[in-house]
Amino acid sequence: MLIGVPKEIKADENRVGLVPSGVAAFVQHGHRVLVQAGAGVGSGITDDAYRKAGGEVVAAPLEVWERADLIMKVKEPLGDELIWMREGQIIYTYLHLASDEHLTRRLLERKVAAIGYETIQLDDGMLPLLFPMSEVAGRLSVQKGAQCLEAGSRGRGILLSGVSGVRPANVVILGAGTAGSNACHIAVGMGARVSILDINPARLRYIHDIMGGHVTTVMANTANVSEEVVDADLVICAVLVPGAKAPQLIKESLVKSMQPGAAIVDIAIDQGGCCETSRPTTHHDPIYALHDVIHYCVSNMPGAVPRTSTYALTNVTLSYGLALADKGLEKALHDDKALRRGLNTWQGHVTHQAVAATFGLPFYEV
Repeated sequence: MLIGVPKEIKADENRVGLVPSGVAAFVQHGHRVLVQAGAGVGSGITDDAYRKAGGEVVAAPLEVWERADLIMKVKEPLGDELIWMREGQIIYTYLHLASDEHLTRRLLERKVAAIGYETIQLDDGMLPLLFPMSEVAGRLSVQKGAQCLEAGSRGRGILLSGVSGVRPANVVILGAGTAGSNACHIAVGMGARVSILDINPARLRYIHDIMGGHVTTVMANTANVSEEVVDADLVICAVLVPGAKAPQLIKESLVKSMQPGAAIVDIAIDQGGCCETSRPTTHHDPIYALHDVIHYCVSNMPGAVPRTSTYALTNVTLSYGLALADKGLEKALHDDKALRRGLNTWQGHVTHQAVAATFGLPFYEV
């Protein structure tokens, strides 16, 4: 199979879909890899490193899209990529279709086999290809939130940890999944007072145990969310429903009642966001103030640390990519239920139930 690795074109996206060791693995399995020139530069990977691994470096993105059977990316197709993708081509990347009806319909029109990293799901519910990026985003959210609280960002002027004789910041985390638990770990480690909310009591019990009781766990319901958010200095939104649009847990009226200069970091913005006042931002222009509350809603947060993120991503995407290349699409899907759950569109059909429900489209079960 011919594998294509284009350079990402989304604003401020410096990750790349495959590292040289991944290229070498495909070559060792008898496949060919086309890499667009400069694709890895943002992650500190040179074209020469890809060549040494056995990849073929080509200058034009169109050549990658025209020739490749399997496209390995990081972010969803954009711009000319929506024209270049073709019937029967496999696109293997983060898609987040539930928040992008236009992209969904373009994939259907082009009859692309679109596999979303974020919807490959194991029998126990774990999302193995989302896990490392959720780790990065969760840990990064506290770092970015601390910056949002600084006076230079129009925040409350609060040091997250506080100092002797001065209270630390009050951090509220919505969601105790991978991103939320990693945010919790960093926030507690920095000395903040942390509350974490979730609808799963077993998950809250686990967080309480691993944090040695240094965190307040709260069952998530409308009343408790409102009570915690109103008093928060920093709110981190980390709720995920696999393949579906994120639930809006913070309404605009609640944002208006927050303390002036408080901050919201919405990790779930890729899936539409958990806050009614959230809108996607970029690393170049990451924050905005609304109702005197600072919002950080960058839609590709791990792109801020592209080298770490790229290598962490290839660690989990490579095995599924090799299965697709070695076996072909249909046999790979047949042999692996987790990969089959990752298929979002195929032959002009929506093949993920949550995406179909979001846009009122027919669901086709593979």
